[in-house]
Amino acid sequence: MIDTQRRRAIAGLGAACAAAVLPSWARAAAWPGHAVTFIVPFPAGGPVDTTARFTTQPLGQLWSVPTVVDNRSGAGGIVGAQFAAKAEPDGYSFFFASIHHAVLPSLRENLSYDIRRDFEPVGMAAVFPIVLVVNPSLPVNSVGELIAYAKANPGKLSFGSSGTGGGTHLAGELFNAMAGVKIQHVPYRGSAPAMQDLLGGQVQVMFADGPSAVPHLKADKVRALGVGNPQRSDMLPDVPTIAESGLPGYEAYSWSGVMAPKGTPADIVGRLNADMVKVLSDPATAQGMIAAGAEPRPGTPAQFGEFVQAEIVKWRDVIKTAGIKLE
Repeated sequence: MIDTQRRRAIAGLGAACAAAVLPSWARAAAWPGHAVTFIVPFPAGGPVDTTARFTTQPLGQLWSVPTVVDNRSGAGGIVGAQFAAKAEPDGYSFFFASIHHAVLPSLRENLSYDIRRDFEPVGMAAVFPIVLVVNPSLPVNSVGELIAYAKANPGKLSFGSSGTGGGTHLAGELFNAMAGVKIQHVPYRGSAPAMQDLLGGQVQVMFADGPSAVPHLKADKVRALGVGNPQRSDMLPDVPTIAESGLPGYEAYSWSGVMAPKGTPADIVGRLNADMVKVLSDPATAQGMIAAGAEPRPGTPAQFGEFVQAEIVKWRDVIKTAGIKLE
């Protein structure tokens, strides 16, 4: 019995040593050898979770191994990020980061992780359009007209958001700063109650996530003035960008992408990135994601890393200018 255990231990050690000295191309080709876990720091059913499932299911089919979406929600994305930062960097645990993780460093002191120091960028997965919508009773039909109206009627306009410090709030504060106006922010506990008050006229403006806005746009209950994407949205191709409709240079949208724990082998990061690009470029996957409110945006690890850094700086400046603080 002891000899058998000893032989197994020696064999296992030999296999581990052999794997360690494999050329990087051979290691990447052999990976993954078993199930791969993707940590999502938000509850099931939200846009980041939906993106994760659209991405990981075809990856599992491509690899012929299970892919597991592990929802670790709490504290606005902090709980999942903390958990992912401590995961083994062995190529079997990855993390779906979002715009929240670029904003949190400017809103929360003493985070137990650093989104730049503790993770390796793998690649962008998707963007979620933010749509500038107004109550139809407001006499404006473009971003330029809204800016002119806000300047002519100081203190009369307010915009609803899904909560203080979230993407839809920051989109409104960026608009205020760039347009030189002061549309008052009214935070809600989620997009649904904010949209209900927009429909009822309690607020006149909203920077809404795509899935919240589209049903009411189709029913002509709200009017879209623009989308925050740098290009027109696949979800709303007839709606101009905010930049082209009256506020040049404006960009604000939510997003999600994959990161790996720091120290994950570069060849495995490269392999995952290449496979993500492959599945996110598939027309069937893209169509399903767009219908669910997410637009695939695959790219390289370097591009994603540069993007996250730019987002951290951008939203830090907006938060400082607007004096945003979490209570």
